[in-house]
Amino acid sequence: MCYKPKTKATRGHFLHQSTNHLPGTQPLAHAYSGQQNQFQRAFDVLRSGIEQRAFPGAAVAVTHRGKLIALEGLGRFTYAPDSPAVKADTVYDLASVTKAVATTTVCMILYERGQFKLDQPLVELIPEFAASGLENDDPRRRAVTLRMLLAHSSGLPAYVKLFQTAQTKEELLRQALKVPLTAAPGSRAEYSDIGFILLGQALEHLVREPLDQFCHREVFARLNLEQTCFNPPGDWKTSIPPTEDDQIFRHRLIQGEVNDENASVMGGVAGHAGCFARAMDVSIFAHCMLHGGTPLVRQETLEIFTRRENFPLGTSRTLGWDTPSQPSQSGKYFSSRSYGHLGYTGTSLWIDPDRQLSVTLLTNRTWPDRGSQLIKQIRPAFHDAIVEAI
Repeated sequence: MCYKPKTKATRGHFLHQSTNHLPGTQPLAHAYSGQQNQFQRAFDVLRSGIEQRAFPGAAVAVTHRGKLIALEGLGRFTYAPDSPAVKADTVYDLASVTKAVATTTVCMILYERGQFKLDQPLVELIPEFAASGLENDDPRRRAVTLRMLLAHSSGLPAYVKLFQTAQTKEELLRQALKVPLTAAPGSRAEYSDIGFILLGQALEHLVREPLDQFCHREVFARLNLEQTCFNPPGDWKTSIPPTEDDQIFRHRLIQGEVNDENASVMGGVAGHAGCFARAMDVSIFAHCMLHGGTPLVRQETLEIFTRRENFPLGTSRTLGWDTPSQPSQSGKYFSSRSYGHLGYTGTSLWIDPDRQLSVTLLTNRTWPDRGSQLIKQIRPAFHDAIVEAI
């Protein structure tokens, strides 16, 4: 289910609004009329990335001290000269930014309600995870907790191409539950899509409804995120940049549907990927985080989830987020209390509570294929230019 506004918001629409006031927060005032001068160098960094084919286009939103100080679209949907131009309100596939904006936020909400217990073993919610008689029966699986899934310290591997052998969501989940551990739970931090797939299922068990429905009602609608959802409606498709010309798995152009293959087999709704949004909506979410989580959660809860974990030793992870660890994709200026997340399709959100700053960057760097890694140089340079301009 997708939250679809009665009228599609446009950049012009927002120019006529003075605020986007969330209940219980200070209004997010708009003050980006001088953005072309203030952020010319930052935008030039992105234009350089477009010229180098790091990505064909980008949408940007920057908030600072309660004000939206930049909202811009650059480039085009693809590298074709007649491709549609990216606008400030262009919707992108967030990929793994879903983990932070959707899945982790649901965890925070349920934590406050007493339904989500960080140190609860996953097997208590999904017994099949450590069912006896499995070929890979491993007693260590019973020690995997929800905290470990959030902090990427469960011992599960980073990625498994379950889509190659699973035809349905049910088949993929059965296979995910059997993926062997590659390390002892809690012994090391390894970013894991598999862990968040299982976390998404644990959440559905707790709320007794699909993850996208709960996110729509308890997160997206409460923040008035007008163009944020899983599985965008069909009439949005042509206004969403394509992420890939998939010649390997789906054998079609991927546009307006989730790029991640495992999430695709799961019907576009998963704990690790599947959410679509425009930069404006992501910045409203960031504004909520910068104001202590109101109206979604209390500041105490937000601090628990965004504070870097003590274990495993040396981890840069919080509960559902990452923190800067040099060299960082956030650049060299974001404070040690900052937190953020990247998405495989070329998306990112970084939040610095010390500076009261958030930077949203949405691209489709996977177009037309996944070969280019140039965004890894462009993104930190862009963040540095933003901070230097403030």
